[in-house]
Amino acid sequence: MPITKRTILCIVLFLSLFATACIHPAAKQFDPSQVDFHATYNPNFEGILYPSMVLAQAGYRGDDPQRLFSCTVTAPKDHSVLRLVIDSSLLNYVTIEQEILDKRGTTYTFYPMLKWKYENLYSLRQQGMVDLTFTCFINDEEVDVKNIRLNYRSVNECLLSLRDTAGHYVDFRWLFAAYVNEDHPYIDDILAEVLQQGVVTSFSGYQKGEKAVENQVYALWHYVQKHGISYSSISCTSNPSKNSNSQHIRFFDEVYKSRQANCIDACVFFASILRKIGLKPVIFVEPCHAYLGYYKDKKRSKIGLLETTITGWADLPALERSVDPQTGKIPDKQKEKIIKYVTDEQLQQYESGAASLDELERHITSALFKKASEYNLEQYKNNLQFFADSSTYGYQRLIIEDLRSQVQPIHREIDQK
Repeated sequence: MPITKRTILCIVLFLSLFATACIHPAAKQFDPSQVDFHATYNPNFEGILYPSMVLAQAGYRGDDPQRLFSCTVTAPKDHSVLRLVIDSSLLNYVTIEQEILDKRGTTYTFYPMLKWKYENLYSLRQQGMVDLTFTCFINDEEVDVKNIRLNYRSVNECLLSLRDTAGHYVDFRWLFAAYVNEDHPYIDDILAEVLQQGVVTSFSGYQKGEKAVENQVYALWHYVQKHGISYSSISCTSNPSKNSNSQHIRFFDEVYKSRQANCIDACVFFASILRKIGLKPVIFVEPCHAYLGYYKDKKRSKIGLLETTITGWADLPALERSVDPQTGKIPDKQKEKIIKYVTDEQLQQYESGAASLDELERHITSALFKKASEYNLEQYKNNLQFFADSSTYGYQRLIIEDLRSQVQPIHREIDQK
């Protein structure tokens, strides 16, 4: 079909209009200085993001005085539409929030909730940097862009406390509850092993009374000592902040595999299993220490205590390895390590063949369980008034059952045993 002069004229006119539009794009309606858009990370955290805190409160929808991000914008006209877009990064998916700015000249503040990449947060084992980009649109027009650079920490790093911008002390050790994981897949196998050891025949929670509760706790204690979990004081982090304190906490499977735990590691390990069998654990936190408590009755009127670091006072796996397989004799060096926890009669019964090594070990674990139950008793009584007042500096009574509405367990991908 031949091209007519009219067709050529239309093409030229179209190209001319297109070129003009490219050279002279539509004028912007809104001045960035008028909108005055700002995106801010909570200054109390000094540019540091703690994945453990994000994960612990992922399901919490209550009032949060420590919101992470805030955005302010001034309405350039009545009933304008704000669209806030936060770009995807290593830690979050694209997040879009939309709000109506009713009154021209009014400054509005919003607290966007990022769509976190939880699977990435769970896997962070080292610190790193991430850049977040916040773009402000008004009535579909891009007005301004702000960038925030954050130093993210390992998921093992737990914020303990900080001094906020007003100089006030803020205690974050309630985050310990996030490391208590009653849903951990290892626990079912552990409970089966505990039953095989024969200290108890079942886990009945509070159904059979106070003595049965103590027996269940002792059965777990005996298992942990047989497993050989020893005390390890590793807790340091590379946190650069001068106004906040944090601590490295091992997860349940890390304690199980490494057979090492500091005071809080051991508390969350025990508390995880106690929760699983229907008991109610408490973690008592003092300025330089933490120890475990557990309610002896369902109404929470009686408390039992446990100094979990005492599990390392006797190395039962080392004792078992040292025994002569032919004679059953315990070397003198190993005997010196256990003599404080058994009576002469108990040791003689073993050496004469009247008692087994397993029976001797039960005497040891029973003696240490008694010591662990009494170790913090006087200190606990003296500090009751501080535990009752959660605002007291450095003291916390963390009742895991009560905290679960606010703090969820941190679940993460784990290797098989």
